[in-house]
Amino acid sequence: MRPGATPRLRRHGMILAGLLVAYLAISAVVTNSYYQLMLTLVPIWAVLGLSWNVFSGYVGLTSFGHAAFFGLGAYTVALLLTMLNLTPWIGIPLAAVVGAAAALLIGLPTFRLRGHYFALAMLAYPLLMSYLAQYLGYNEVSLPMRRDEPVTWMQFTDPRVYTVLAVGLLALAMAISMVVENSRFGLSLMAIRQNELAAEAAGLNVRQWKMRALMLSGGMAGAAGGFYACVLLVVTPEAVLGMLVSAQALVVALFGGVGTYWGPLIGAAILIPLSETLHAELGEIIPGIQGVVYGAAIILIMLLAPEGLYWSIRDRWARQAAPRPSPVPEAPARVPAAPAARPSPPPSGKTLLEVRGLSKSFGGLRAVDDVSFSVVQGSILGIIGPNGAGKTTMFNALNGVLPADRGEARMDGEEIIGRKLFEICRMGVGRTFQVVRSFPRLPLLDNVLVGAYGAGLPDEEAVTAAREAITRTGLTHLTDAPAGGLTSKELRLMELARALAGRPRLLLLDETLAGLGRDECDAVLDVLKGLRAEGMTTIIIEHTMHAMLRIADELLVIDHGRVLAQGHPREVVEDRKVIEAYLGRKWLARCSK
Repeated sequence: MRPGATPRLRRHGMILAGLLVAYLAISAVVTNSYYQLMLTLVPIWAVLGLSWNVFSGYVGLTSFGHAAFFGLGAYTVALLLTMLNLTPWIGIPLAAVVGAAAALLIGLPTFRLRGHYFALAMLAYPLLMSYLAQYLGYNEVSLPMRRDEPVTWMQFTDPRVYTVLAVGLLALAMAISMVVENSRFGLSLMAIRQNELAAEAAGLNVRQWKMRALMLSGGMAGAAGGFYACVLLVVTPEAVLGMLVSAQALVVALFGGVGTYWGPLIGAAILIPLSETLHAELGEIIPGIQGVVYGAAIILIMLLAPEGLYWSIRDRWARQAAPRPSPVPEAPARVPAAPAARPSPPPSGKTLLEVRGLSKSFGGLRAVDDVSFSVVQGSILGIIGPNGAGKTTMFNALNGVLPADRGEARMDGEEIIGRKLFEICRMGVGRTFQVVRSFPRLPLLDNVLVGAYGAGLPDEEAVTAAREAITRTGLTHLTDAPAGGLTSKELRLMELARALAGRPRLLLLDETLAGLGRDECDAVLDVLKGLRAEGMTTIIIEHTMHAMLRIADELLVIDHGRVLAQGHPREVVEDRKVIEAYLGRKWLARCSK
C-alpha cells in the first residue's frame, strides 16, 4: 500500500458505506416499477464506469469499446443458463473471467497502437461481436423463467432485491477500485498516465501494467454485463453491445471525473436518473433523448470542468485550503543521508561503464557517430558540446529510450544495449531528463516512490528508499506537496530523488542545472558532491561550464555526434578544438593573438 493508504481507505470506506445504506433506504420506499428499475441500473452503470476508469482513467488510453466486455458477460450468463442450466451465481463470476480473457486477447494486438488509433481500434470490437452474435442467431436470447426457485436462478418478483444485489456488486467494484488506486498498482498506472516515458525510465514495465489494468477492467465489465442480463431477462446485441453501452461507460466516468473511484459513482448518480426520467416523461416526444442527455453532459463538462466534477470541486477546495508550506530557512541544500541508506563504495579505479562504437542515425543524419568512452566507478563524467551535438541522443541510446544502430555498452561487464528501457533501469541505471518529467497530480513522495517501485522493491522497503532519496536531496519539507506546484529547482531535485529511489549504480543526468539561477545551481551541485562522496557514479550533460569545472572529474566533448576531446576538465577547456567548437574560428583567432 502507498503511504497513508490505510487511514484513507478506512475513511473513504465509511463514507461509501453511508452512501450505499442511504441509497438502499431510498430504494426501499420506491414502489413505481420503472423507477425501481432505474435505481437498479444506477449501480450497474456505475460498475461499468468504474471498469472503464480502472483502465482508461488510470492508464490514459481512451477506450470506445468497453461494450465488448459488457456484452460478452451478458451473453455468457444467458447462454450458460439456457444451454447448460447453470445458475447466474456461477455464471456471473464466469462472465468476469470471460471478460478478463477477452481483454487479454484484445490487448495483445491493440497495445501496439497509440492515441486515437487505439481508441478507434477498441471501437471496432463491440461492432464485430454484435455482427457475430447476429450471424450465429443470437439476436434475442431470453432467459428461461424459473420463478419456483428465485434465489437459485436470481429471478425475483420483488424488483428491490435486484437493487440490493446491484448495490452489493457496486460495493465490490468500489472496494477493488479503492485498493487499486491506493496500491502500487494504482500509483504505477497513474504515473503511466501522466508521463509514460518517465514511468518506464523509472523501471516500470509499461506494457505489462497496461495489460493488467485492461484485464481487471474487462473482468469488472463482464460481471456487470452478466448481472445486467439477469435484470433484463432478454439479451440482444443492441442492448449489451451497442454504441450507447460504450458511451455510457465513458460518459459517467468523464462527467464525474477520471482517475478516481468517486468519478464514475458521481457520474452515474447524476446522469442515469436524469436520462431515465427524461426518457420516461419525454421518450415518445423526443426519441433517443438518452443520447441527447449524454451528449449535452459531455459538452458541458468539457467546457466547464474538463477533468470532471470531482477534480473541479477538489481543486477549488484545495485552493482555499492552507497555503503551501514554506521552505526551511537557509539550511544547507543537502541533508545528510539517513543511516539506513546503503551508499556505494568509494572510488576504486574500477571501470563501471565502458562504451564502444555507439552510433545512432536518423535517416541521413548521424546524431551519434562511433562514440567510445569509459567511466570510473565513483567518479563524475561531464559531457559537454554545442546544441545539437548528439549528447541527449547518446543518453537515449544508452538507457533504451532509442535503439542504437550499432555499438556496445557494458556496465560491470553486462551488455545494456538492446535491452528495454525498464530493464536497463532495473540493472541499476537511473535517469533524469532535459525537460523535467514529473507526475504533476501526485505528491512529491509518490513521484519518488515510483522510482522505488520501478526497481522492484517490496512496499515497505520502497517507501523507506523513497524517503531516504528525498532526505538526500534536501526535500523533506515538501514530501506531501503536489509536484505541480514545485519550483524549477525543487522539480530538478525531485527527479533526481526519483532516480535515487531505485538505488542505482549509475546516474545519467541530462542538464540538471538547466533554467536555474546561480544560488540554485550551487544547491544542486552540493547534492551531487554529496552523492559522489558516497561513491555514486554519475554522467552529467551540462552547458554551464563553470559548474562542470567544479563538479566533473573528467570531461567528454561531443561535436556533430563524435568525440572531440576527453580528459581532465582544465586540459579539455583549453583544447583549441574545443574552443573552436564552442566559440567558432574567429574567437579562436582572437585567443591565439
